[in-house]
Amino acid sequence: MALAPDFAQSQDVYLAYTALPDGAVTLGRYRLDEARLEPLLSQEHAEYSNHNGGQITFGTDGNLYMSIGDGGAAGDPFDTGQRLDTLLGKILRVDVRRSCGELAYCIPADNPFAGVAGARGEIWMYGGRNPWRFSVDRADGSMWIGDVGQGRWEEINHVKAGRQAGANLGWSCYEGLEVFDETQCGSGATYTRPVFTYSPHTGGCAVIGGQVYRGKQFADLVGGTYIAADYCYMTVWALRENGAGGYAAAELGQMPTQVTAFGATPDGELYVVNDLPGGLHRVSFERAAPTCRIAYTTRTWGTGLTVDLTITNTGTAPISGWTLRFPLARGQSVVSDWNTDLTQSGDMVSAVNAGHNGSVAPGQSVTMGYLVSHTGDASPPSRFTLNRDTCAVTR
Repeated sequence: MALAPDFAQSQDVYLAYTALPDGAVTLGRYRLDEARLEPLLSQEHAEYSNHNGGQITFGTDGNLYMSIGDGGAAGDPFDTGQRLDTLLGKILRVDVRRSCGELAYCIPADNPFAGVAGARGEIWMYGGRNPWRFSVDRADGSMWIGDVGQGRWEEINHVKAGRQAGANLGWSCYEGLEVFDETQCGSGATYTRPVFTYSPHTGGCAVIGGQVYRGKQFADLVGGTYIAADYCYMTVWALRENGAGGYAAAELGQMPTQVTAFGATPDGELYVVNDLPGGLHRVSFERAAPTCRIAYTTRTWGTGLTVDLTITNTGTAPISGWTLRFPLARGQSVVSDWNTDLTQSGDMVSAVNAGHNGSVAPGQSVTMGYLVSHTGDASPPSRFTLNRDTCAVTR
């Protein structure tokens, strides 16, 4: 659902829905004052029931933006992500304030494929797998896109206002930062790299794209920070630019179970909805001291890397048994470990205490370490959780 920018006067609500009986992904306008639904745009989606996408929102330019998934199943069977003759796997941009010819809407003249033979003019960006939720930052017009992955990588894209038209998000050439299907990679193609990826091995399954916090109540804590979640693991992801051309990422506690969408009030305060059971929840933040701190030293040579970690209990309660979880950089594989029982699943490591160091009193520390082989990226981990509490990191 998206309210028309002039909703107070027009009473128009825009809806993205899966239509019966054929499963077509549909954009419609519902006139509250007349209780009347007007279908505006329809994309056939009959073969598979998943990957419908369906986020709609109005941009700062007054146009309506809509996401549609790649058609469903696995592996992009119709190769729709990179095709320009279909609306599947795309983010669209249309002007619903007027109609043009046989269309119940107009295609903006500055859309990247408007008037291009063999291409759908409604396309604004392409190369999406299932961009289930995206948002436009009202402060700068940039777009944040949570694109649900195939099974190896969930990704978040941040596309600045001047770089959106015709941006290629990569699917199904890429999943996250890795090549997924080389046959879908075009010679000379330019791909928009995600600014953040994570593996379902963290316990997640599907990224739920959120919004940039622009409210007043928590502006001193998270003002200008993008907040997202995972559907299965309830992780709260926080991202913001670091001033050096990159992004800082952190985990900020947990959401209710199975969040499906974010929303914001006109003054910028965030809400989420979830299913099973359905509920509406206001999002709040508080400053909390970490209950653990991680310090590490590294040694790198050739294709090897050792990392020694010191885990300090900075809380007020003793720890009796611990599990430290952290992601490895791409291409790193654990060879051996010490003072811990360490396992690797995908990019994620779970390190469990050894028999002699499971008890950690407040203010006390334990040490552990590991050896990995790498394929060029010898960077150490950037984030850690201890018994699911986020730790401070001392570099």
